[in-house]
Amino acid sequence: MERDGSGNRVIDGVGLAAFAKDRDAGLHPVPGETRTSVRCSFAGIVTAVTVDDIVAQVEIQSGPHRLVSLLSREAVDELGIAVGVTATARVKSTNVHIDRT
Repeated sequence: MERDGSGNRVIDGVGLAAFAKDRDAGLHPVPGETRTSVRCSFAGIVTAVTVDDIVAQVEIQSGPHRLVSLLSREAVDELGIAVGVTATARVKSTNVHIDRT
């Protein structure tokens, strides 16, 4: 890990995505344990993108939460969604919308 001129640690987006996935191990709720969120948006980092000819699957790690969204390939391209970028997943009913931050 590198440091900037002020002594702060610096890590690239891909490395940060790998770090977030490693930290996620064991953070998911235990079956039968109830967890809830008071907000409907989850800011996080993109940890995986799977792209097909028409559709794409995007995974976002937001703290202990892993969110997966299916959206068009065109939307992924237009938003510049890639592993390591920050994004916000917005949840309404069964739909997850992603905003690039």
